[in-house]
Amino acid sequence: MASTSCITTCDERPLDETPTWAVAMVCFVLVIISLFIEQLIHHLGEWLWKKQKRPLYEALEKIKSELMLLGFISLFLTVVQDPVSKICIPRSVGRSWHPCDINKHIDDQYLDPCRIKGKLQFASKYAIHQLHIFIFVLAVAHVLYCITTLGIGKLRMRTWRAWEDESKTIEYQFYNDPERFRFTRETSFGRKHLHFWSNSPILLWIVCFFRQFYASVEKVDYLTLRHGFAMAHLAPQQEKNFDFQLYINRALEEDFTDVVGISPVLWMFAVLYFLTTTNGWYSYYWLPFIPLIIILLVGTKLQVIITKMGLRIQERGEIVKGTPLVEPGDDLFWFNRPALLLFFIHFVLFQNAYQLAFFAWSWVSS
Repeated sequence: MASTSCITTCDERPLDETPTWAVAMVCFVLVIISLFIEQLIHHLGEWLWKKQKRPLYEALEKIKSELMLLGFISLFLTVVQDPVSKICIPRSVGRSWHPCDINKHIDDQYLDPCRIKGKLQFASKYAIHQLHIFIFVLAVAHVLYCITTLGIGKLRMRTWRAWEDESKTIEYQFYNDPERFRFTRETSFGRKHLHFWSNSPILLWIVCFFRQFYASVEKVDYLTLRHGFAMAHLAPQQEKNFDFQLYINRALEEDFTDVVGISPVLWMFAVLYFLTTTNGWYSYYWLPFIPLIIILLVGTKLQVIITKMGLRIQERGEIVKGTPLVEPGDDLFWFNRPALLLFFIHFVLFQNAYQLAFFAWSWVSS
């Protein structure tokens, strides 16, 4: 009797009326896929640990935490979609803040208990299901976007290997003789950064804005920063054997550990993105420009920092001995916080991933 009642009232066939072989097949496939992914992550972690890639290992652990969070979100949405779909709200509230310009009477075509009461659903089961899929796509897109960015960064750094090898040659040691005196402006670093516009804040930012597109990191910058780092952290006789590129590579991997995760702040930004995707706000016009503006400001700021380090060399004297010695400092960064630039980069990566995920989700769902 219960089965007959279910057949007449349910839109889809329940579990007790589904063939057991179909249920077993679905469970088998899900278990196999889950075990494969779990073993893949486990062996990847062991390989990173053996290769002494501690930052990447920590990044993998963070990805595992994100997967656990996604699993909890998935379970929670599955559990609450039925009671949430039964919440009824007034029509005036339910017809506000739509992402698209829709007919005000379009909600009347959907049959649900709220319509009988003259109200609308707070959120339908299908809407929650779509949100469930989008959150999963967003997390996957963010991780893949960060991994792609890391790969591009490593490829870019390969071009620096020739500069690092050059720093160990006899010719380099001769040209950068520590006993050699030169005018600051006549050094390669000075010729690039010390000009009439260097002391003007407005001209400095304008030049640095355009410089980031064609000369973001040149050999003279790399070698000068390498020398400054070695003098600050190593003994003079250790500089020749120091591998600055290896250090930068490790620093890049440590930064990747920070940006690969989705922090609570970024989840809040995701909520704000959903809120602003409202008809009449035209967020699809101005929202994509936010990461573009931020990344251009960050790139310009980094160029300004390098130039200001050159100005500090000049302030110490018009003549330098050996290679110009740059002295980085937290005061060169916004609010004396270098980590703020990393947060902006993290934010840009997340928002770009959000845009890509939204495009992919909209394209597949359409």
